[in-house]
Amino acid sequence: MRKFLVAATILVALAASASAKIYFEDTFASGDLDGWVISNWKKNEGSAGKFEVSAGKFYNDAEADKGLRTAEDYRFYTISKALPADFTNKGKDLVFQFTVKHEQNIDCGGGYLKILPKGLDQENFNGDSKYNIMFGPDICGSSTKRIHVIFEKNGQNHLIKKTIPAESDEYTHLYTLIVRPDNTYEVRVDNKEVAKGSLEEDWDMLPPKEILDPEAKKPEDWVDEKEIVDPEDKKPEGYDDIPKEIVDPDAKKPEDWDDELDGEWEAPMIPNPEFKGEWKPKMIPNPAYKGEWVHPKVPNPEFKPNPELYVYDSNAFVGLEIWQVKAGTIFDNILVADSVAEAEAAWAKIEETKKGEKAMHETQKEEQRQKDEEERKKREAEEAAKKEADQSEEAEEEQKDEL
Repeated sequence: MRKFLVAATILVALAASASAKIYFEDTFASGDLDGWVISNWKKNEGSAGKFEVSAGKFYNDAEADKGLRTAEDYRFYTISKALPADFTNKGKDLVFQFTVKHEQNIDCGGGYLKILPKGLDQENFNGDSKYNIMFGPDICGSSTKRIHVIFEKNGQNHLIKKTIPAESDEYTHLYTLIVRPDNTYEVRVDNKEVAKGSLEEDWDMLPPKEILDPEAKKPEDWVDEKEIVDPEDKKPEGYDDIPKEIVDPDAKKPEDWDDELDGEWEAPMIPNPEFKGEWKPKMIPNPAYKGEWVHPKVPNPEFKPNPELYVYDSNAFVGLEIWQVKAGTIFDNILVADSVAEAEAAWAKIEETKKGEKAMHETQKEEQRQKDEEERKKREAEEAAKKEADQSEEAEEEQKDEL
């Protein structure tokens, strides 16, 4: 019986693997932009950035870690590639995954990709081109470090209502979006869940389920003042007679004061410690207070649940459309599939990449530190030698003058 169960489990796993569909995958192993179309957008203005395929300055494998790299500062980057075949995600998971490496220590710029429907004019792909999903990190200064998850529905782009933090260091990070047929989603970073929830609740793609009751009104006799003036509290007699300032009792007329020349001497005024300001009656809890009035809600007649909110009938292109102040970001390991297992399988390789590139970077930094230290010592030695030579020359000149 146990052997049968094991065999059945293996068969189920094999069947799931066999049924998994990879719609798009690009690791830039060819070393070029094979199939990618760079848009003409912003070229006439001179602000369209250039792309290159590179593993960057530090990596685990110089060839395997090559990716799509932005190469010029202060530029717009717009490029796309057609999927081998258009597809719908109806009835299936939609997995959108890729790596982002901000090795330039990015200060301001996008790191997100898009899935776009059929009909895209790749030569003129731009920020207004219709897309289905925009996903990935966006960083600008210390105030913006978030992961965008934007869905297009009915001609509108809907931003997620949650704030999902993005990674902002110099190393490779894996970003994964999973959209499921039950109208739920999950976001992962480096194969760890960072957000999940409902498409209905976390976006405003549908009208709200409830609205404020248009017929409800706050009752006229509703009391919402928490406190009232204490009717028993009375102003003390003579309160208003207390002056704000008084004559300084310690002040004395200067001995050299001349009344004829300086005028009649007047002692300076100082704040009166007895003065308490304008009198105000104390407040007490209002016995008639009913609490803050809450406007009741009613079902929204405009709301209609959409069990296919997750569906996109056409998914035909993957595109990148971003602005960067400081270039150098590398996009790699792009995957569009219907299998979470396929996405998870990629993590093992990427984890090794992260370890290797970090080790190389640490080595580079140590080598640079040693180089800087050697140059510092050399510079100090040269300055000391020059100073000694100058002092020796000055001493010789003094001797000549004495002679």
